[in-house]
Amino acid sequence: MREFVLGLGRNIATLAGAALATVAALAFLFVLALSALGFTDSPYIGIFGFVVVPALFVLGLLLIPIGLRIERRRDRLALERGERPRALPVWDLNDARTRRAFGTFVLLTLVNLAIVGTAGFKAVEVMDSTEFCGTACHSVMAPEYANYLRSPHARVGCVDCHIGPGASWFVKSKLSGSWQLISVNLNLYPRPIPTPVENLRPARETCEQCHWPAKFVGDRLRVFTHYAEDEANTETKSVLLLRVGGVQGRAAQGIHWHVDPSIRIRYLSDAKREDIREVELTRAGGEVEVFRRGGGETAPGEERTWRTMDCVDCHNRPTHIYRPAEEEIDDAIRLGAIDPSLPWVRREGMGALRAGYESHGAATEGIRRRIESFYAASYPEAAAAARDRIAAAADELGRIYRVNVWPSMNIRWGTYPNHIGHTWTVGCFRCHDEEHETAGGRTISQDCTTCHALLAQDERDPEILRQINP
Repeated sequence: MREFVLGLGRNIATLAGAALATVAALAFLFVLALSALGFTDSPYIGIFGFVVVPALFVLGLLLIPIGLRIERRRDRLALERGERPRALPVWDLNDARTRRAFGTFVLLTLVNLAIVGTAGFKAVEVMDSTEFCGTACHSVMAPEYANYLRSPHARVGCVDCHIGPGASWFVKSKLSGSWQLISVNLNLYPRPIPTPVENLRPARETCEQCHWPAKFVGDRLRVFTHYAEDEANTETKSVLLLRVGGVQGRAAQGIHWHVDPSIRIRYLSDAKREDIREVELTRAGGEVEVFRRGGGETAPGEERTWRTMDCVDCHNRPTHIYRPAEEEIDDAIRLGAIDPSLPWVRREGMGALRAGYESHGAATEGIRRRIESFYAASYPEAAAAARDRIAAAADELGRIYRVNVWPSMNIRWGTYPNHIGHTWTVGCFRCHDEEHETAGGRTISQDCTTCHALLAQDERDPEILRQINP
């Protein structure tokens, strides 16, 4: 037995495997200790400690039997040459030394299994973390991560929506992620990342884990504040009563009438789901109506696909929301991040945001220079007194630009339209345009009151708000 063990030392693969496994095991235990103490917040430490190091550990373990196989092959060749090969060890458990060696082997095997099992668990934990999704592939995911952090789902993990529960989608996601890792490292990914995401898990298996149809009930009052591009940045408000609707009793109504479990809607559209040519409505009794726009013909070479409608066909940017410049600057003024007392700040801010810049750094500097130059030239006396407010406005405009526009990924204003509503994009009017018509002449309604009641539009002091807040 002793001769056999010593003989293994003459094999470089076995020696290298044992050394690699030992070092990797020690490194893994060190990172595991750091993790327990809370020092592994960086996804890169997690990737190194729980993905790379365990992979090296397993590689080391694999090299040991490979080396043993090489040794046995050498023994066979020695036998063919008439030489006496080393004998295989005899495991006689009646011998105390053999029992100790066997016990050591079993103990080391259990330790190895524990390391591999723990490493596998921690690797999945790291790869399922929001930080890993958002920062590991920084050049690609930086725009999505920045908008995720300020979204309504900022406290919802990426995997909860992109993967959801169950093993099958977990495996699919990891296989897809393998190709994404290759494309990032070889710089093969498109800019911007195309949308919509193909083969996304159905919303009923992800979104509806929280937003089930019975929750879409009732009406909701919304107040929209806008500012004019005049010297006073005149404030106006629009007030809508949104008929959220949803499943009430045995039927659905309002905006979310589509979620009625007895109704199925399919549509034929282009790959971006923006130009919808046909809509097929199947009612509870099995009655089918087909609404076609312009006859429904498809041009030669034009590719269109049928899709069953679900949440993300309207809520297509539920988390990674790129907002219009107009909406961003109005909110910034309303919240005080941009001082509305600065004359023409809305107009000048929009001009600064709409200008073209080669990078975020150039945008930050260009926006600051443009805003400061305007006030220095047009309001020199006021500019000196309002220097801090002007600087704060320029800073906020720079932040707005850096979140929504990413020159490095070819993301500009409007690259990723949001189909909720119809103020900034065609949105609802992709279908509700009175142009999709059945053979009998019935159209998909464009009646505004189906979805909302307009209580005030661009009014400086809406009566409805004074009634609500006397």
